[in-house]
Amino acid sequence: MTKRDYYEVLGLERSASADDIKKAYRKLALKYHPDKNPGDHEAEENFKEATEAYEVLRDQAKRSQFDQFGHAGMSGAGGAGGFDFSGGGFDLSDALRAFMRDFGMGGGGGGFDFFGGSSGGGRRRGGARMRGRDLQIHLKLTLGEISREIVKKIKVTRMIPCKECGGSGTAKGSERQTCPTCQGQGEVRQASRTLFGTFVNVSACSTCGGEGTIVTDPCAMCSGDGRVKGTSSVEVKIPAGVSTGNYITLAGQGDSAPRGGMPGDLIIVIEEIEDEIFERHGFDILLDLPVTFSQLTLGDKVEIPTLDGKAALKIPAGTHSHKIFRLKGKGIPRLHGHGRGDQLVRLIAWTPQNVSGDEKKVFEDLERKLKDSLPPAGRKVYTS
Repeated sequence: MTKRDYYEVLGLERSASADDIKKAYRKLALKYHPDKNPGDHEAEENFKEATEAYEVLRDQAKRSQFDQFGHAGMSGAGGAGGFDFSGGGFDLSDALRAFMRDFGMGGGGGGFDFFGGSSGGGRRRGGARMRGRDLQIHLKLTLGEISREIVKKIKVTRMIPCKECGGSGTAKGSERQTCPTCQGQGEVRQASRTLFGTFVNVSACSTCGGEGTIVTDPCAMCSGDGRVKGTSSVEVKIPAGVSTGNYITLAGQGDSAPRGGMPGDLIIVIEEIEDEIFERHGFDILLDLPVTFSQLTLGDKVEIPTLDGKAALKIPAGTHSHKIFRLKGKGIPRLHGHGRGDQLVRLIAWTPQNVSGDEKKVFEDLERKLKDSLPPAGRKVYTS
């Protein structure tokens, strides 16, 4: 099923403020909340859809990634809430937990259901779904690499499932036991009566950490954690046109979670290496080209470097120093695939540092001939 645009889901323009996003979501969430629509599957789906849209647009980093890449950029975009937006990983219990976090009456780690029923945590049966830690790697790229789509192989050190116990954390021949405190629910509840009705505070079980089961006979290899440190290689496709600060999320390539839970993500942050020849300005690049006074005066045809190899540049006679020429489409490909930037070539009159006696005489003769033709000092020297 194709996902709708998050702005469309909340009925907002792309320029909507954070306050607009919160108000629009709250209105839809109250309308479609499962406790107000018991047994209504369509309302439940609408509630999940609105909450997912809210979770992305309320977070500036996720919102920026969605604005750039659409739903493709949300692959595994977990973040602080620990939610997974890829391939249906964001379920009803996640939606309820997000709703109670921002609009519940208790705040903190627990959830208070002000519709009188059970809160979001109560809908998670069989223990909490643990999630591994997200990892971040800074990938340095040259301007040449940035100018084309490339695939990079990266070596990552991370927590991986223990082979000895298969990630369960238990020794061979033994099994995890149901938690005696929560009886496998992974949560404990505390009800309280107020003038507004009965409120149920739901929190993770402190005995099992919300998993619903405990390890009584731990694996000797991983000490019951279900994972060990390992190193592996991953491939990441880098689109042309990225710049410092852009990042790519590889869902499920971070640390494995304890005892078979959901793995975290690997976040590749781009760092651009300063180029020795070109200076980057957005999707345009600038090349400073030293030329002689004679080339500027008489004109010339020169060969210059570009990101794609070499190109010819014609210098008209009578060109001034610092004149800039533009080579269309010779810059960096635009990130969304809409053409390329340009290459700017700035001519710089090169002044010799050391001259021989004969060369000095030539310059002195030329100076006497040209001195009277100099324009007056001022801001309009290079206007012709």
